[in-house]
This record gives sequence, C-alpha cells and structure tokens, in this order.
Amino acid sequence: MDDEKLARLATVLNEIPGLKCTENVSLSQLTRFAIGGPARILADASSEAALIATLNAVGDVPLALIGGGSNLVADDRGFPGVVLRYTAKSIEIDGSRVKVAAGTVLQDLVDATIAAGLEGLHTMTGIPGWVGGAIYGNAGAYGHAIHEFVESVRYFDGSAVREIGNATCEFRYRESVFKRHKNWMSLETTLRLPSGDPAALRSTAEGILKVRNEKYPQTMRCAGSIFKNLILTELPESVRAQVPERVIREGKVPSAYFLELAGAKGMVLGGVQVADYHANLIYNAGGGTAQQVRELIATLKRRVMDRCGLMLEEEVQYLGC
Repeated sequence: MDDEKLARLATVLNEIPGLKCTENVSLSQLTRFAIGGPARILADASSEAALIATLNAVGDVPLALIGGGSNLVADDRGFPGVVLRYTAKSIEIDGSRVKVAAGTVLQDLVDATIAAGLEGLHTMTGIPGWVGGAIYGNAGAYGHAIHEFVESVRYFDGSAVREIGNATCEFRYRESVFKRHKNWMSLETTLRLPSGDPAALRSTAEGILKVRNEKYPQTMRCAGSIFKNLILTELPESVRAQVPERVIREGKVPSAYFLELAGAKGMVLGGVQVADYHANLIYNAGGGTAQQVRELIATLKRRVMDRCGLMLEEEVQYLGC
C-alpha cells in the first residue's frame, strides 16, 4: 500500500469529529497477548457518525474492525491499512432493560447490572474485552452466555444502520451472525435481565473472579481459552465413546480434555507456551510472536487429530495473519 496515500488518508481522518487517528501504533499494545507489529493507522471512533464517516473515507485501503483485542492474535508484521475501533461507551438501565454501547468495557456492564440488581451477566465477571466483542463471539461463562439476554442489536452494515432481534443474530455457542459478516460493526445492544439480589450476585461474582484470576492472572499475556469446547451431541460417535461422564459439563466437553490426552500441557515454542496446569491456555512468556502462536496452535490441532480423531476449532481470532 502506497505510504503517501495512507498519509493523505490519515490527514482526512484527522478532520472527522469524534475520531482519534494515530499512525504506526503497535498492535502489541492493543491485544492481551501483547503480540503484533504496527497498525499503519489506528482509528478510534467515539460516535456512530464518526464511525460511518471513517468507513466512507477509507475506500480501498485495507480495513480491519476490532474491539478490545482480548481475543486477538495480531500479525508480527502489523496491519498495512486502517484498524478501526468503535469506542463509544454508555450504559442506560431502565428497570429490567439495559442499553449498552458496543465500546463499553464488558466488566463495566457486569458491575453496573450487579449494582442494579439484575441477574445473568454476573457470571461473566473477569472476562476481558468490550461489549461489541462479547456479542460477536457470544461470550459466556459458568452456565450463562450473553445471547440469553439480548433483545436486539443495532449495527452498521457498510451502507446503513440496522437493528435485528435475537433470533436474527443467529447466536450459537461462541458464534453469531457477526462472525460471518466481519464488515458489520455492532453499535448498541439492548438486553433484558431478570431481577436478583445485588449482594448475592456480587458474592457469586467475587467467587468467580477469584477462580478466574487464579487460572488467568491479569498480568498473564494470553487470550484465555485458545480452542472452543465441544458440544457433546455434535461429536462423532467414535469420539463420544472416548469421553468419560465426569468431564462433560453442561452438555459440552472441554477442549482441554483432548489436549491433555495429546500431551499439550507445558509445551513450549520460542516465547510462547501452553500452561502446565491448563492444556487449553497458551500464553506469551516473553518475546513471543504471532508466528509461534500459530505454529503451536497448528501442532496442538494435529496432535489432537492424531490422538483422538477430532479437529479442534480456535476461539481466538486472527488479524492480518
């Protein structure tokens, strides 16, 4: 991509109200893995108007839409165009209904609903990232996923702002229609939550956070679980026969079970390694690269296929790789 063209584009973007445009920003600063080369242009849009104006201005320049970067493996070479984030943050609570902007930190939403005595999102405490990413990947934990509470999602599809209901979002385990339309940018989600006791919700959340921080310390440079867990009923009979009843949780088989059988724990490749206590956790131990993460993931997938006859699917997303 012509650098002069990108420099001209940066000048144009800097004139858009509500847009913060920064050149040559290291993606390692924007991802929890702390891996990734420079984004030629980082554009943070704090309003819908700024977001739409940015998309209209980008033209044929390479474009990547991201959120909080908590589940992202960014290429070591960086990204040669515009990395765009929608950073609007707002939470409006009216009884059981909650409207939240996509750029809101998920933990802020969790805390606000607990304080308001609204139940359901409290089990997601400690999950990093923004609300838009939670909708994109149908985030969840401890028996709940965000799709259970979604009434509607407003988004920009490249030509117009639209709103769709829960069914049209096509939520499944760690999936949504937004994963299949990566040029759609969610703007706002309306949730409806049942009432609960704030003290009880807070107590449960604190217990969950303690467990989560032991498994994924906040200082650990990782993206949480690397692979999706498996829906038991969707597994081939030959694979289901290998799974003992004790490991099945809420109709799912943890990927960590198969990874452990394949000897994943403690594997090291350069600066990245699999935790010695959790086979589905890869972290950047220092100096890790996206190439090493990808190679280690490929090795783990091959080992599980050879050992169990099963192809695992990543939960992490890739940028520029």
